[in-house]
Amino acid sequence: MKNKIAFITGATSGIGKATATLFAEHGIDLIICGRRSDRLNELQATLSEKVNVHTLTFDVRDKDKVFKAIESLPEDFKNIDILINNAGNAHGLAPIDQGEISDWEAMLDINVKGLLYVSKAIIPGMINRKSGRIINIGSTAGKEVYPNGNVYCASKHAVDAINQGMRIDLHAHGIKVGAINPGLVETEFSNVRFKGDKTKADAVYKGFTPLKPEDIADVIYFAISRPAHVNIADLIVMPSDQASSTIVNKNN
Repeated sequence: MKNKIAFITGATSGIGKATATLFAEHGIDLIICGRRSDRLNELQATLSEKVNVHTLTFDVRDKDKVFKAIESLPEDFKNIDILINNAGNAHGLAPIDQGEISDWEAMLDINVKGLLYVSKAIIPGMINRKSGRIINIGSTAGKEVYPNGNVYCASKHAVDAINQGMRIDLHAHGIKVGAINPGLVETEFSNVRFKGDKTKADAVYKGFTPLKPEDIADVIYFAISRPAHVNIADLIVMPSDQASSTIVNKNN
């Protein structure tokens, strides 16, 4: 039997990389995407020992490059069974009156428009085949708003709404759509949010045990591996020390 094919955005680090690694262990062929070709090539070299791997280097913000990259897929990789919309970032953490417009634009372009561009390019094939699974990676920030999170939270609330609308619109075509909404996961996320300030980034995860990318990868694999009659529509996962975006038990 031919392996299923998964398309993963933001595969160069964190949740995306962990998901690609786990999928390879389960015999799922991969299309791994990201902006950093060196990291993609390194991951491809590692995972190609287990499954077929194709890389696509593009920024999800660039609509034309997204569509050209996906159109360029070899025939053996065109029939995508699983789409993991993982690419996303937070930029800045400031009150709404002090936020930088460039940060707002980056979050909306990556987290919302980028997800839509990739989905728009891949969904028609799934509709034609009357099958497919789509997992949109949201956030607890898409379920509640916290101080200084304003536009980031807005972008993830948009992902929540898109996930619901996508599920409604595509269910008649045999396509299962769901979202995984992580709480605090120790990745490069905070380093990007604080623009390389390692002290601030590291402080986010001190004093408690955060989730690891592999924890979320496990949940994603669970969701896509359910029987045909089961769809994980919307799931929130947080570390045990976290009760909400603002309530975290820290011992320091």
